[in-house]
Amino acid sequence: MKYGVAFLFFTFSILFVFSLSVHAHDTRAYEMRTYYAQEGKLDDLISRFRDHTCALFERYGIENVGYWVPQNNTENKLVYIIAFPSRLDQESMWKAFQEDPDWKAAARASSKNGRLITKIESVWLETTDYSMPVKKIQASPDRLFELRTYIANDGKLNHLDARFRDHTIGLFEKHGIENIVYFHPMADQKGATNTLIYLVAHESVEGRKAAFGKFGKDEDWKSAKAFSEERAGGRLTIKGGVKGELLVPTDFSSIK
Repeated sequence: MKYGVAFLFFTFSILFVFSLSVHAHDTRAYEMRTYYAQEGKLDDLISRFRDHTCALFERYGIENVGYWVPQNNTENKLVYIIAFPSRLDQESMWKAFQEDPDWKAAARASSKNGRLITKIESVWLETTDYSMPVKKIQASPDRLFELRTYIANDGKLNHLDARFRDHTIGLFEKHGIENIVYFHPMADQKGATNTLIYLVAHESVEGRKAAFGKFGKDEDWKSAKAFSEERAGGRLTIKGGVKGELLVPTDFSSIK
């Protein structure tokens, strides 16, 4: 019996350490960049990434996480996420990339008939403590992604996080909504204290509609929503503070 108890203690100790290593928080610095292409130049911009930029990023240790265009792309956008070991590493890595002769040549060649980009938006992100590891899976060709942004009421971001951590992400999976990654803007970024940004995936447009329909009617979701608002003393997000955009992965995206 003595040895049996010792063995069980040893086994649970190993499992505990293993679980900590598996669920270790991702400390990488993520950058989400949105490029607005000149009219008629989006294909040229995408080609530059496909044929040159992505490989050059990897040359300097910049990780290509994913590349998408909106399903309804009225603004000629390319949205992508890259990762760095840390913000401290980013400056030197980005500088090395920009000074690369191959990058300069590719930029000149692609812009010979005019600038490709009208505007660039960037936000630095860190994963939440409940985010799952980013898996670079290439699944169904019809797979559709959704980038969602929630703006919390003052002082209620922690309640919003708790609802996602304890209820929402599990209910998403239950109804076929795939959790990809969950972020907060970093401390020096706009929205750091009140913003949740996350990415989910759907099998198709029809699948998305059916999944969210079932999710919204789920009694566990209704209870979780009511409980979180009661605990927080009111609505968790500002009026109009939940926005989503459907995204289609590019043919070279690491995630499809």
